[in-house]
Amino acid sequence: MKLLLLGRNGQVGWELQRSLAPLGELIALDRLGEHGLCGDLAQPEALAQTVRELRPDVIVNAAAHTAVDKAESEPELARQLNAAAPQALADEAARLGALLVHYSTDYVFDGSGSMARDEEQATAALSVYGRTKLEGEQCIQASGCRHLILRTSWVYAARGGNFAKTMLRLAQERETLSVIDDQWGAPTGADLIADVSAHAIRQVLRQPQDQGLYHLVAGGETTWHAYASHVIARARELAPEREWKVRQIDAVPTTAFPTPARRPHNSRLDTRRLQQTFGLRLPDWQVGVDRMLREIL
Repeated sequence: MKLLLLGRNGQVGWELQRSLAPLGELIALDRLGEHGLCGDLAQPEALAQTVRELRPDVIVNAAAHTAVDKAESEPELARQLNAAAPQALADEAARLGALLVHYSTDYVFDGSGSMARDEEQATAALSVYGRTKLEGEQCIQASGCRHLILRTSWVYAARGGNFAKTMLRLAQERETLSVIDDQWGAPTGADLIADVSAHAIRQVLRQPQDQGLYHLVAGGETTWHAYASHVIARARELAPEREWKVRQIDAVPTTAFPTPARRPHNSRLDTRRLQQTFGLRLPDWQVGVDRMLREIL
């Protein structure tokens, strides 16, 4: 089996290189591409040509325009990367009979209420990022290709920047931090996303009826404030020798940090469909965060 991975150097893409390798011949590309192959979502035609040349059995798209605020000022580029490129990949996957795996986001919802949303609930994106990611989903579904669309949220990894690392840095620089406490979600590790992806790919290739749209986030829920408090408390335990200056973590509303793009207050996603279909149990978010902290501290 041949697999094509796009976005190999992103947080999820980096972990996918590990989790997908045992499934078959893996060709992993970043935006720059190599050996005449294109991995740049900004070039849908060249991307399609690469798929035609390689003829993979599985295409995994871990690349996207993820700069949420920047997307507000460059909507055409966001649409090119988040909708037009997935459309090109889906069209080629349909011609080949390949399986397309694509990652989406809780930002396709408006974040109202306090209940976890399942895959059947109505979407209503608040931002350019959310709207273009939703359009990408719809393009894939309309193409008729075999597909797995995995919506996730609050992604982090030991590699690259993330919220937890920012909190650790600030905790060594400041005595008081202010962190939002009215947005709810589940921090989800890139390693968990990659491992579930590999498991789901194997099953869908054997059981095509299991393809479709799924929510994939870690178990439990928290706020950014509680997340930061957990990270800093665990860091004090794991690295007591460091100079942790922070003494107070203030809880503040979203309005305390105005941003160009509106964020959903409720990012809770219901994962029962994924767990039941693929026979999985998704661990609580603290398990992955603690593991990451042990790795980076």
